[in-house]
Amino acid sequence: MAIPPGMSETPFRIVILGGGTAGWMTACLMAERWQKPDARRVRIELVESPDIGIIGVGEGSTPQLKALFDRLGLAERDWMPRADATYKLGIGFEGWSEVRGHARYFHPFPGPVDLHSQPPFIHRARLRRSGFDVPAHPDGWYLATRLASERLGPHPGDAFPFAPSYGYHFDAHRVGEVLRDEAVRRGVVHRQARVDEVAMSADGCVAALRVEGGEAIEGDFFVDSSGFRAMIAEGALGGRFLPFAANLFNDAAVVMPTPSEPTTAIATRATALSAGWAWAIPLTCRIGNGYVYSSSHRTPDAAEAELRAHLGVGDEVQARHLKMKVGRLENSWASNCLAVGLAQGFLEPLEATALHIVQATVEEFMAAFEAGEFTPRHREHFNARIARRYEGVRDYIVAHYRMNRRTDSDYWRANAANPHLSDDLKAMMTAWFTGADLDEEIARLNIGGYYASISWHCLFAGYGVFPDAEKRKPLPPAARLPGIGDMLDRCARNFATHDDQLRAMRE
Repeated sequence: MAIPPGMSETPFRIVILGGGTAGWMTACLMAERWQKPDARRVRIELVESPDIGIIGVGEGSTPQLKALFDRLGLAERDWMPRADATYKLGIGFEGWSEVRGHARYFHPFPGPVDLHSQPPFIHRARLRRSGFDVPAHPDGWYLATRLASERLGPHPGDAFPFAPSYGYHFDAHRVGEVLRDEAVRRGVVHRQARVDEVAMSADGCVAALRVEGGEAIEGDFFVDSSGFRAMIAEGALGGRFLPFAANLFNDAAVVMPTPSEPTTAIATRATALSAGWAWAIPLTCRIGNGYVYSSSHRTPDAAEAELRAHLGVGDEVQARHLKMKVGRLENSWASNCLAVGLAQGFLEPLEATALHIVQATVEEFMAAFEAGEFTPRHREHFNARIARRYEGVRDYIVAHYRMNRRTDSDYWRANAANPHLSDDLKAMMTAWFTGADLDEEIARLNIGGYYASISWHCLFAGYGVFPDAEKRKPLPPAARLPGIGDMLDRCARNFATHDDQLRAMRE
């Protein structure tokens, strides 16, 4: 990296407060871009307390994590066994709708083959929204859905050149350790010490982290990855937290593991319960389970009992209760500090976007910092872009609740009637119910970078939510367009089972 104008030969010092997956991902990204062996002008130091635990549970990712690991040179054969990781082709939603034939649907990560099957699915959905009686459930149209239903892995044979897009399931604590070792290998300094105080300079910038014993760890720029405490971003700099409680009711979770299944699943399962939803994340050694719920509609004891009944386990399995601070900081970059991870904000894990947001935040920050010659010149623009991303992801998650078709509890009825919607979400719902072109609306709103057309079509059509059901024009029913099902069958035959692929990776 070239030395920015005005920067001396003395290394630019970046200090990261807090480890965990977010802190170590940030360290890896910054080291990969700025701490090159031939241009070592940035010094990165991460400080974490060995006494402070992390919220690590079974976790899922989007395909962006695979892209990052590929860029870092972290081979699946090396890191996945260490993190009890499995592959993930999407999310299966169960029980979110009472509409006949729509009790479940699958949200896939689309791949190259889906470029051929997605257009006719979207056409069918458009016909259905226009009043024609044609099947438009998303599950018959995507290769990832077929592979997940048959528990086939994401790596095709040598003769089949189209690999699906995929993410991972993993033990969050162990992935943090993988990223820690990679960051240290790239030259990041790892300090284990408890930070007692954030020292400020006269101009209102962060000057140092004062650790136990009185030592001051000075820096030129700081990253706050201290979790919900947000020790720098909120505590020292007084950043304003913007809650999303009016949009998203869930603010608590109870988690517990269960044994692995005989055949490992290749998707996350999200099952609607009476006051929220339960996740099931398949790892190689166990299934990570949790119930995300609204504490206004369920007490912790009642939520735990409901999860135990859902899983069919008794008191012999230990449960852990978590509180969730849902929302975001008004500004992710304030003064000379960038907040990441839980210190930056939190959206419930329905779409597994936590690490995706960390990655996007750090990459956009580095680009803005470089473009501004390591000054805050582009800080305002960066903050606006990250806020827009948070709210774009939030809106898509809110849509799951606002569009639900359950009537069996106050929780689901309140979500379906929730008036606290953004203008973007209102526009998307209006476009769907009026039969407008969703692709055009996504482009007009400029929200395709958060969730693309496939995601919105799968969500709306997956629930079976179509306008004017009583006025549909009858047409001869057909399960799928001719040839689509046969094409997906032929494609699926090129994939081995998920367990076979995991086994081969470890051999």
